[in-house]
Amino acid sequence: MLWQNQPTPEELAAEKAKQEQVEAKEKANEAKKKKDTFETTASDYSNTSAADSLKLLSLKNKLGAFAYASTLPSATDNVTTVENGVLTLKFSNKGGYLSEVKLNEFVDYDSVPIYLINNKNTAFNLSFATTDNRNLNTQDLYFQPTVTKNGENTVVSMKLKVSESEFLEYRYEILPNNYMMNFTIRSQGLNNVINTSQDVNLDWKLKTKRHDQSISYENRYTRLTYQHDNKNKIDKLAQAGEDEETETDVNWLSYRQHFFSTILVADKPIKSARLISKDLVQNEDIDTVYTKQFQSKFALQTQAGEINESLKLYFGPTDSKILKQYNEDLEESIPFGWGIFGWINKALFIPLFSFLSSYMSYGIAIIVMTILIKIVLSFVQYKQFLSQAKMRVLKPELDAIRAKYKDNKLKAQQETMALQNKAGASPLSGCLPGLMQIPVFYALFMFFPTAFALRQKKFLWADDLSSYDVVANLPFNIPFYGDHVSLFPILAAVAIFFYMKMTTGDQMASQPTQEGMPDMSKIMKVMIYFSPILMLVFFNQYASGLSLYYFISNLISIGIMLVIKNYILDEDKIHAQIQVNKAKPKKQNRFQKKMAEMMEQAEQQKQAQQKRKK
Repeated sequence: MLWQNQPTPEELAAEKAKQEQVEAKEKANEAKKKKDTFETTASDYSNTSAADSLKLLSLKNKLGAFAYASTLPSATDNVTTVENGVLTLKFSNKGGYLSEVKLNEFVDYDSVPIYLINNKNTAFNLSFATTDNRNLNTQDLYFQPTVTKNGENTVVSMKLKVSESEFLEYRYEILPNNYMMNFTIRSQGLNNVINTSQDVNLDWKLKTKRHDQSISYENRYTRLTYQHDNKNKIDKLAQAGEDEETETDVNWLSYRQHFFSTILVADKPIKSARLISKDLVQNEDIDTVYTKQFQSKFALQTQAGEINESLKLYFGPTDSKILKQYNEDLEESIPFGWGIFGWINKALFIPLFSFLSSYMSYGIAIIVMTILIKIVLSFVQYKQFLSQAKMRVLKPELDAIRAKYKDNKLKAQQETMALQNKAGASPLSGCLPGLMQIPVFYALFMFFPTAFALRQKKFLWADDLSSYDVVANLPFNIPFYGDHVSLFPILAAVAIFFYMKMTTGDQMASQPTQEGMPDMSKIMKVMIYFSPILMLVFFNQYASGLSLYYFISNLISIGIMLVIKNYILDEDKIHAQIQVNKAKPKKQNRFQKKMAEMMEQAEQQKQAQQKRKK
């Protein structure tokens, strides 16, 4: 019966066509319904369902005119992703801010991609009052994203809408293969919505994520740095603990991590900014993820009731070469040292190292630079050893003076100074050249830990010249030393020990003990052992490139010292020259005359006191 009554092919085709028409009509109605829903404005919601009307009423009561933004399809927690070659950026619909920034060309010490920003470590919020007496925060509101092109640049527009033509916009213009982007905060048609008689405040927080092998070492170079006072001053918040400052006329502020920075640059100086820093590393064994928490708060400038703030955002390496390209003095955020020390680094060591490393490996470049520096400073060592040799030659005569005037210490000092002046020998003549090395020493101490070029560069057994080398891991942690053994600090400590052993022996032989003065020989003996131990412990956590420099530097110093003592200086000739100098009439400079007069007056006062006692 079923077979006999089955529909004919023509009937099946007609039924199928009818079904398709029904389905097409349903789809068209559904699409129309969605379109009508998407295009519905706050004023149209009187025609929607009762549930939607109640929802809109609740939103209006809570958000006022900004309730419209929550009715749009973009009112979800979606993100918009954009790449420019060096950065991968994600923008959150909720809040309209950059919720993730990945550096495409870098990884951390554990080969994990570097994210300067992720959704867990940042907050970017505008807080403002409305004309209907509401206080709102953009971090709670939904922005509508659009991505367009402006030539080769990619423009991401995040709009917080009151209507289709009235909105608050975050506009990001992203340049190809560039770590800097243009960032504009502007409003359109909101002069009757936002109450600009009260401040529109920007609050930007960032917890800096660990990227280095040692979190405490990275934390030492992680600081909030800023330029202010009409581009005349660079200041920093405290390196440790909590710190807070309110500064005026701020041009830029940098959330600097050791080798990476997040920087906000203002086209017009920020009138007043509150800057906050909090150290998050209290215990290195427990606090292993974040180093510091930074926060900046400042009011946006308004004109005719509208916001129009032009800024720039930088997410990238703390590399002086890259930062210098932007002509904003951003490279000044790198701690090269203050005053002359920073000048030496910027004018000499950075260009020199850059030149050398372009022709050879970074480890060899450190060695070659060290050799060049020691050759230039070899005259300082010569002056020191010459002074020591002169003092050794004069020692018998100085001892005779002290023996002759053993009961008159003041007279002994006068005669000692007179002899040294005639002979052209003075302990200060050996100290002053040594002081010339301090700026170089400190400049290099600041250069190696901050040299971005050394990051993750291998040399011999060191995997990273910007971090400590490891030849053995310890099953326990030694206070101040760490849980590992670094070889470069050991080599540097051994070299320092032998160098000091050789030099302090000569100094002790040439520096007789002065009456009433501390015994310098004992102090020098202690320093022979204390300095290498300090190097061994302190530099176990420091950049291996710095320890390599000290090792090579002290080896070269030992070599220079042996050459000067054995092949250049002749104590017999020095003695003969001293005798010639003593025979010549010697004029005293004003300082020497003043010292002689003071000592003479002191001697006269002493004699007068002795007469009164008698």
